[in-house]
Amino acid sequence: MAKPRIFISSTFYDLRHVREDLERFILELGYEPIRHETGSIPYGREKAPESYAYQEAELSDIIITIIGGRFGTESREEAGVSITQNELRRALERNVQVFIFIEQGVLSEYSTYKLNKANKDTKYQFVDDARIYEFLEKLYKLPANNPITPFQTAKDITDYLRAQWGGLFQRFLREQNRLSEMQVLDEVKTVAATLQQLVQFLTKERQNKDAAIQSILLANHPAFRRFASITKTPYRVFFTTLPELNTWLKARSWEPIEKDSFDDDSVLEWFWKKEYIKLTEHIFDKAGRLNAYSDENWKDEWLQRLPIPDIPLEENEIPF
Repeated sequence: MAKPRIFISSTFYDLRHVREDLERFILELGYEPIRHETGSIPYGREKAPESYAYQEAELSDIIITIIGGRFGTESREEAGVSITQNELRRALERNVQVFIFIEQGVLSEYSTYKLNKANKDTKYQFVDDARIYEFLEKLYKLPANNPITPFQTAKDITDYLRAQWGGLFQRFLREQNRLSEMQVLDEVKTVAATLQQLVQFLTKERQNKDAAIQSILLANHPAFRRFASITKTPYRVFFTTLPELNTWLKARSWEPIEKDSFDDDSVLEWFWKKEYIKLTEHIFDKAGRLNAYSDENWKDEWLQRLPIPDIPLEENEIPF
């Protein structure tokens, strides 16, 4: 089962105990914490280590940023900002849900900075670099997705997150109920539209009756609703050929899987992150055109979204 991936972003030496407490809290909830000191970030040889950290931040479901009094390591990719600041910026650009926590002393002194920021010689008690306050100023100006909360201990952070995530889960349940109601309404409208088209067709003489019926069935294909459901797509899905389907799925970040890696019962497969979609029925003809199906002869179990199973290493394999 897929778990929410929670990226913990902060300077290390001054906040390492807070990071450890946060990891324990996230594990107790059954979620997946991501922090570099536990090996959660896979570093490659092609790029600088900070680039891989940014990539993991962008791919996470939630990022927790903790800002204390240390500026931290400056980014090699962008002068004037720290790696921690860049992690948060990259996540915000990808619209990842963020939670920002600032040490109480730092946040209290921020008002002093605003009064004296024109004076570059001003010394501050709670930070080692005034650029921390410059970054806070940018965060406060964001129009959305910038909840900023002060903290004194790690417990302040975990208590706040427990309440916030509980509220998010409740909202998700309510939205799922509303979504189910909207889906039923959409299906009723679709069936009504199909019936109306059939009535219009049967009351008129047409030369190619079979082709007309096929066209009506294709326009209301049950595969469209199934693909929209398992990919959580909020708009209507439509395609008539396999290349069109692949193009749309790629735009939703789903990439096709090579046939050699298919499950035994799969006809087609696509993957994204740690999940994959499998199709077990030949719904396309040999030319790649979508076959017509009615609701009666369509089965939703032909199309499934599943987690990619972990493949255990052989005894003679060395993990890198």
